[in-house]
Amino acid sequence: MDQLIQKIAVFALPVLFAITLHEAAHAYAAKYFGDATAYLQGRMSLNPVKHIDLVGTIIIPAVLFFVGSPVLLGYAKPVPIDFGKLRKPKRDMAWVALAGPAANFVMALMWLIFFILLQAMHVDEAFFTEMARAGVYINLILLAFNLFPLPPLDGGRVLTSVLPHKYAYKFAQIEPYGFFIVLALVYFNILSLWMVPVRAVAELLLSLLVSPLKILLT
Repeated sequence: MDQLIQKIAVFALPVLFAITLHEAAHAYAAKYFGDATAYLQGRMSLNPVKHIDLVGTIIIPAVLFFVGSPVLLGYAKPVPIDFGKLRKPKRDMAWVALAGPAANFVMALMWLIFFILLQAMHVDEAFFTEMARAGVYINLILLAFNLFPLPPLDGGRVLTSVLPHKYAYKFAQIEPYGFFIVLALVYFNILSLWMVPVRAVAELLLSLLVSPLKILLT
């Protein structure tokens, strides 16, 4: 029980930051490109309460964790976006979608820098080093998962944006079934074929970005 409580404590802050900034980034990008819907509804906020969904953010991940699922899935309260209000809806949809994973990448970078600084300062407190590792891990998982090219995930929005109008319309019709398709892909362990290489590329980029800092501190 003590180990479980410690694990929850280590992951709690990284998860809250990852979800909150991911959704706030969508809201900010939407406002930047012309749709103030999320902003007017108070969703362009760093307050986690604004973005947490009881079922998707808490109950589903908790159930998957306790049953020993190899993949933890969940979702936040979707940011309301009226794509028709964007200045160039089809093009700007991609930028709004990419804002969330981009925020996760930046957060992973910040957590990694925090971890490097802890090592440089010889901080031996396991709680903080594990939290930093968890921050990198959670954000890369969310980045890879959300970039999967299936609506309503961010990757699906991006693909819809770049497809010709005829095919984009047909592809977007998959959205009502997207979550169930994802569950099936997880069950048959197919989603990992996407997530593993995407995470590997993201980790490589992170390593390249922090390499000057590592050299400076050694």
